[in-house]
Amino acid sequence: QVQLVESGGGSVQAGGSLRLSCAASGNVDSTYIMGWFRQAPGKEREGVAAIDSDDSIIYADFVKGRFTISKDNPKNTLHLQMNSLKAEDTARYYCAAATRYPEDPMTWVGYNYWGQGTQVTVSS
Repeated sequence: QVQLVESGGGSVQAGGSLRLSCAASGNVDSTYIMGWFRQAPGKEREGVAAIDSDDSIIYADFVKGRFTISKDNPKNTLHLQMNSLKAEDTARYYCAAATRYPEDPMTWVGYNYWGQGTQVTVSS
């Protein structure tokens, strides 16, 4: 019913920036909670940032003001501006949507739609 496609990943040096985008299509509702997650090999998938229908935002502590999540409802797009990237940011980044507000928006189990992910590699 909902398809999510991420783009904007790539390889950058530490301190660089990337802007990830998530294009949503299908039966998209602006009330959905949207989030960005990331997963490195051998590690748990962790929440990066989430935004709800009221544009309330939650960030993971490790963002430290470096990342900004935003959405463009008319275009059904979600963005993640990543600045001052660090080597530990290296991971595959996923866009996700939840049709109902999750108990924990930063935990993957609360989301029912996922993109295929886009790889972010930061070299130090």
